Amino acid sequence: MSSAAQAMSTLPSGLGVCTTLPDIFYILELVFGGLVWILVASTKVAFPNPQGWVMFVSIFCFVVTFLWLLIFLCGAHKNSHAWAAADVAYHFIATVFYLSAAVPQALVTLSSKSLSDLDSTGTLFKIYQENIAAVVFAYVATLLYFIHTILSAFRWKNF
Repeated sequence: MSSAAQAMSTLPSGLGVCTTLPDIFYILELVFGGLVWILVASTKVAFPNPQGWVMFVSIFCFVVTFLWLLIFLCGAHKNSHAWAAADVAYHFIATVFYLSAAVPQALVTLSSKSLSDLDSTGTLFKIYQENIAAVVFAYVATLLYFIHTILSAFRWKNF
């Protein structure tokens, strides 16, 4: 059996988490999820919008992904088939959550563009730019979780 096929048929532990697909995505998911969290937290809410949901999603996924990474680093999964299935399920849920947060965040950002054009101080334009960055990073996080879901599903299938 080739090393690539063997890597996709077992769950890594220790530093192997940082060198195998799909587990290398944990670090990227934490970075981009953290950026969404920071950017949304730093903006002012000018009118009722779904940024509370975006904050929940980014914090929830950041914390659970970090815990998931620790479980894999410690080898607590004991290379169990059930953990491989749970990995697929969690990353699918995270993908749906991030997509459900990114779309309304993009809508709020688009609708706030007209307000930033009226602002003579530039404060609202800065918030608009932060929201644009939050939207971009939320879609990147969605893509990373989606790719992780697909690769985890392949690993689960080959388990």
